[in-house]
Amino acid sequence: MPPVFVCTQSLNANWCRSLLFLFQDQYDVIDKHTQSGLDLVERYIKFVKERTEIEQNYAKQLRSLTKKYYRRGSKEDNHASFQDILNELNDYAGQRELIAENMMTGICVELTKFLQDLKQERKSHLSDAKKAQQTLESSFKHLESTKKRFAKEWAEAEKATQQADKTESDPNATKPDVEKARQHAHARTHTAEECRNDYAAELQKYNKEQNLFYYIEIPQFFNKLQEMDERRIRRLAGGYCQFSDIEKKVLPIISKCLEGISAAGGKVDEKQDSMLLIEQHKSGFEQPGDVEFEDYSHGIKPATSESSLNAPKVRAKLWPFGKKHKPPPAEDFSHLPPEQRKKKLQAKIDDIAKELQKTQDQSDALEKMRGVYEQNPQLGDPSSLEPQISETSQNIGRLRGELTKYEVGKNWDSNTLRGFLENVLSEQLESQHLYSEFDDEFDDVQTPIGQCKAIYTFEGNSEGTISITEGEQLSVMEDDKGDGWMRVLKANGEEGYIPSSYVKLVS
Repeated sequence: MPPVFVCTQSLNANWCRSLLFLFQDQYDVIDKHTQSGLDLVERYIKFVKERTEIEQNYAKQLRSLTKKYYRRGSKEDNHASFQDILNELNDYAGQRELIAENMMTGICVELTKFLQDLKQERKSHLSDAKKAQQTLESSFKHLESTKKRFAKEWAEAEKATQQADKTESDPNATKPDVEKARQHAHARTHTAEECRNDYAAELQKYNKEQNLFYYIEIPQFFNKLQEMDERRIRRLAGGYCQFSDIEKKVLPIISKCLEGISAAGGKVDEKQDSMLLIEQHKSGFEQPGDVEFEDYSHGIKPATSESSLNAPKVRAKLWPFGKKHKPPPAEDFSHLPPEQRKKKLQAKIDDIAKELQKTQDQSDALEKMRGVYEQNPQLGDPSSLEPQISETSQNIGRLRGELTKYEVGKNWDSNTLRGFLENVLSEQLESQHLYSEFDDEFDDVQTPIGQCKAIYTFEGNSEGTISITEGEQLSVMEDDKGDGWMRVLKANGEEGYIPSSYVKLVS
């Protein structure tokens, strides 16, 4: 801070005036210096704001990028790892947003408030110093005025005294003239003495005010400004450190995000991806066996073109992967191979379970609301909730039924499903009164229309059906007419109905 200059009683007026001018110069220097410090704080605040905008824009672009490339549903390691990378990058963007937020609140907002307080404090200190200077200057001007009046009156008194002495020594002067001159000189001398006393009092007052100004007030003003400026420097230095510390605090999380990206790349396993693809898309069908030789010397003729077992139908059953016209997918996914059907059913069960839980939560909330309305009728009418409660209950019942249906379908194994098909087809035969027609049909001697091979064992316990063994060769006497049954002839001459899904046609 600038040194403090003191004007003592021994200093002349010009020197005191020079000290005041010097103080004014120091005042201007301090004014300029403190204003420059505040400008630096304001400039730093602006710099940090622009930095936060950069961070926010960077985070926004990262989030848009991850959203653009993010896809759900793929389970392969390489696809899943890429999704993990996008997730980690999204978290990384969140850390950049956190940096921007902390810089804005911890630096910009706090420093802006601190800057406003400093401006007000600086203005107050400088104003007080200016007022003290103006008071001292005013006192000095009054002192100068009193001094000049004293000098003038003293000169007039001396002149009057000299005139009285001259009149008294003049032999032509009368006694009244001498007395008059003496009275005038005495009056002038008395006036000069009063001016001298006023000047001495004013000088003593000014010296006291001057000592107060230079020894007490000015040091206090300058010390306050110095303390304020040092506080400003210290707080700004803290803001510089915050700029770094805020980012350092999130570096561990950013490092984890980057480590997660590396881990996502490291866990990719090409063999596992291949096996997962196989597991997801395996059909559950057995591989077809060797095509057996058909001995036409036994008198069995191949199927004619008029047969209902035409080529497209046979190929459709023999080759499940062949290109064909697909019917609309069944609700229970029975059109899919066993493994895929099981996975689809499980996914359906999960979706229904989530919807059921959500509906149950809505029902609980409505029940609680109805209880509140019953206890506090002013809040609402309980009967107004009845339609929603009724609708929710119906939805819960429907969803539970669907959930049970799909769970039962999922838990069936091949034997259970085979038995279920047997029972259903048997009931269809009974409802159609086919049993009464079996004996008449068996009496007619017909030529086989094709050959088939049993792929499952079937116990023909119902009337009109026959038992077959897995791998047994059969002659097709009557094709499936849409009811799920076909009539076959065994090598031992036994003839009857079997489920058409239990055999496969052979050429």
